[in-house]
Amino acid sequence: MAAHMRRRLRKGATTTAVAAAAVAALAASQAPAAPLAEGSTGGDQQTAGGESGGPDDGAATGNSPYYTDLPPLVTPNRPGSSSNLPAATGSAEAGIPASVLAAYKQAERTVTTTDPACRLPWQLLAAIGKVESGQARGGQVDANGTTPTPILGPALNGQGFALIKDTDGGAYDGDAVHDRAVGPMQFIPSTWAVWGQDANGDGRKDPNNIYDAALAAGRYLCAGGRNLAVAADLDRAVLSYNQSTEYLRTVRSWFAYYQRGTHEVPDGSGVLPTAPSTPAPSPTPTPGGTTSPTPSPSPSTPGGTKPSPGPTKPGGGSTSPTPTPTPPTTPPKPTPPPKPTPSPAETFGSLENAGTGPLRATAGATFEERVSVRARNALGAPMAQLPVTFTITGTTGTLFDGGKKKVTVISKADGTATAPALKAGEKTGEFTVTATAGTTRPRTLTYAASVTARQADKVIRVGEEALVAAPGEKFADAVTVKATHKGVAAPGVAVTATMVKDSLGLIGNDKGPYFKDAAGKPLRTLELTTDADGLLQLPEIFADENPGTYKLRLTTEGGGSVVIELTVQAPEETAPQETGTPEA
Repeated sequence: MAAHMRRRLRKGATTTAVAAAAVAALAASQAPAAPLAEGSTGGDQQTAGGESGGPDDGAATGNSPYYTDLPPLVTPNRPGSSSNLPAATGSAEAGIPASVLAAYKQAERTVTTTDPACRLPWQLLAAIGKVESGQARGGQVDANGTTPTPILGPALNGQGFALIKDTDGGAYDGDAVHDRAVGPMQFIPSTWAVWGQDANGDGRKDPNNIYDAALAAGRYLCAGGRNLAVAADLDRAVLSYNQSTEYLRTVRSWFAYYQRGTHEVPDGSGVLPTAPSTPAPSPTPTPGGTTSPTPSPSPSTPGGTKPSPGPTKPGGGSTSPTPTPTPPTTPPKPTPPPKPTPSPAETFGSLENAGTGPLRATAGATFEERVSVRARNALGAPMAQLPVTFTITGTTGTLFDGGKKKVTVISKADGTATAPALKAGEKTGEFTVTATAGTTRPRTLTYAASVTARQADKVIRVGEEALVAAPGEKFADAVTVKATHKGVAAPGVAVTATMVKDSLGLIGNDKGPYFKDAAGKPLRTLELTTDADGLLQLPEIFADENPGTYKLRLTTEGGGSVVIELTVQAPEETAPQETGTPEA
C-alpha cells in the first residue's frame, strides 16, 4: 500500500547518495534553519548509520521509510517570518492544507499551555508531517481531520527495515504479524499506545486523525525536558522520531522553509512528494496474509559466486584475475543498551496554581490561605509522587508552620501539593512564596503575599471616673483603654490618640489638654501600641489655661475608636464660715 502511495527511502547502504544530495541541496538553498547542534549525528538512541535496531530503539516511527523531497531552493518571500502568507504568495510547496495546518497550530497552543518550557513550534510538526506523509497525502482528510483510509507504512519485518513484531494484534495497522507505521505522523502502534492523544474531543485516540496525531507528535518531541528553541534539543527530538541523520537534515530543511512563511490551501490540494528515491522492495507473501518487501538480489556470476576484480597495472593493462584474500573478521563491538526513555506518564510536564487565593494576614497572625499547586505529566494528566519545594523570600519574618522558610511536599494522587500554613512575622510588608518542581528542567510558580499591621475592631475605656483638671494642672487620673479584634484582646495594635474638637475627629484642637514630648513641649497627637493583653495606658495629660470641655479620640487599624471627654475647670471656692458670740 505504501509503495503505490509514495516512493520512500529505505535506510541502509543505498541512502548514501541520496543523503549527500540532500545535504548539498540544503546548503544551496540558504535556508535560515537553526544550525545542527555540534556532534548531532544521532538521536537519543541512534544506531549506527541511521539503521533501526528493532523495537527497543525508541523511535516513534520504528525508523520506517520517509519522503526525501527537499524544499524548493526559492523559499517564500517573507524572510524571518512565520506568519501566514496570502494564498497567491510563494510556491505551491509552501501551502499546507487547511485542516492539517489547523491541527499543527492547535497542538502548539495545547503544548504551550501544559509545557511552556518546551517552546514547541508548529512549523516543526509541519516539517515532520511533510516528510512522513506529505501532509496527510496532500490534506486528504474529512471534516473531523481523519484520513478516508489508513496511511500505512511497509511491514517492519527486518527485510530492509527494522524488525518489529506485531504489538497491537493488527488493531491500528491491520497487520497481526509485524507492526507498520500508522497515520499522517507515522507512529508505530506500540508508541501510539503510550503517546496517543484525543485532540479533537471525539473520545477516541486515532493515529489516522491529524489533530490527534499532531498533538501526540508534539508531546513526544517535548519528552525528557527538551527545550526545542535549543538546537541540540531540537536535533535530539527529531532523531528520537526517526534515528537517521539524513532524516534529521530533511526535516530541518522543511522546518527552515516553513519558518520563512507558508499559506493555507484547501484540504486535498496539497503538493505530494515526487522526489526520486530507492524503490521499496517488491512485496512477497508472509504468514497471516500480509506482504513484506523483498530486498533486491545482489549481482552474481552464473556459478553463484561474486566476481573478484584483479589488480590493475599502470598503463591500463591488467593481470590475470586472482582471488582476493579475505580479511580477518573483527568481532563487532558490543552495543551498549539504550538509555530508557521515561514514558509520558512518568515525565513531569507542568506546574499550575491549584486555587490559591490572596495571601494576606496581619502581623503575628496565621494566613487563612495556604499555597497549593498541581503537577501534571507530559500528557497533561495529574502527576503524583512529585517533590515540590516551597520557599519564602522576604524580610517580614513570615515562616511556615514549624518555623521553616523552605519545605518540600510530595504531590498527591490528584497532582496537588499544599504547603504548610504560613505564620506572619511582626514586620509589615510584601514577600513571596515560590513553588519549584522538576530537576532536568524545573518549573516554578511565584505567589505574592503581604503582612499588614495588627488590627482592632473595638476600643473601650477602662474605668468610668470623670477626667477633670484645673487650668495649668495635670489630670490626676490616668487614661487606660483596651483594644479587641472579634472579641479577643488585640496585642501590638497601633493606636492614634488625638485631641479634637468634634467626635469624628475632623477638626483638630490647638488648645486645651495636651501631652508632652521628651523636651516638655505640648503634643496633641501621639502614636502608641497596645501591650500583650491589648491594654494601653496613655501618658500624663496636662491642661492649659483655657477652661472648657474637650475631646480625646483614640483610633486603631481595623476601625476601632473611642472618644473620651476631658474637662478643664477651676476648683469650686468654699464660702468662709462666720464666727461670733451668741447673744445672751
